[in-house]
Amino acid sequence: MKSFLVSVALGLLVTIVPNAEAATILYDQNFENPTGFVNDGGDVNIFRTVNQLYGNQPPGFTFAQAFTVETLLITGTQAFGTGYSDPSGIGGNYALGMLGTFQNDLLGLAFNVGSDDFLNFSLDISSIDLSVFSGPFNPIGGMIPVFQFTLFDNPSGATGTGSGTILDSQQASGTASARSVFDWTHVLLALDATGNTNGNVILRIDLLTSMYASMDNFRIASSEIPGDIGDGPGPVPEPTSLILLGTGLVGAGVRRYRNRRAS
Repeated sequence: MKSFLVSVALGLLVTIVPNAEAATILYDQNFENPTGFVNDGGDVNIFRTVNQLYGNQPPGFTFAQAFTVETLLITGTQAFGTGYSDPSGIGGNYALGMLGTFQNDLLGLAFNVGSDDFLNFSLDISSIDLSVFSGPFNPIGGMIPVFQFTLFDNPSGATGTGSGTILDSQQASGTASARSVFDWTHVLLALDATGNTNGNVILRIDLLTSMYASMDNFRIASSEIPGDIGDGPGPVPEPTSLILLGTGLVGAGVRRYRNRRAS
């Protein structure tokens, strides 16, 4: 029912503001082309950072991270003695993995949203685990992963995992699955970027609950419309790196859009 209401609300929003400016695509990444991926054992690349594997995709783009943030080989044969299983095929060949306990893994992406009010983020999340490097971490039946997405003001435009003024913060949860099985949940967030100093923001990703989990298929856009992630790939304007829970956020977006256009 919640998903239905969100779809209806977004449809109404587009109808109400038919002349709204198109979303600006800031980042589009399915993690299928890591540079120099090495299977360090158990179908995981742990000794190279996300930036080493996916930096400069597109040219100039830079990740920031705290601790490891692994890249998982979904189609390998080593994890848990058999390899991972992805029944839906949504993950493709590679996905990112993040530890939520023992150390606080963080991933930071910095962008410039210009004068747009929202940083919209579409991605897939799943419970998963490691069979090596001190894993497994989750119980046999898996744990429900809860990710937190925090948007920080970033006046300097520098890369990092975020600090200082928080503009918005939202959480998204997936489903519990067996340690070696990906069960993807699609997430769409509309993070309110209003109140930033000069358009520069940092998006921090943090795993709050579940000892280990995965994420994939990032699509990030800035827009006047909450939830608008555009309809095609586009350039990254400045390479510096939930969920719509009901009609309240959408309604606020309509009011803000009208007020700005009326000024």
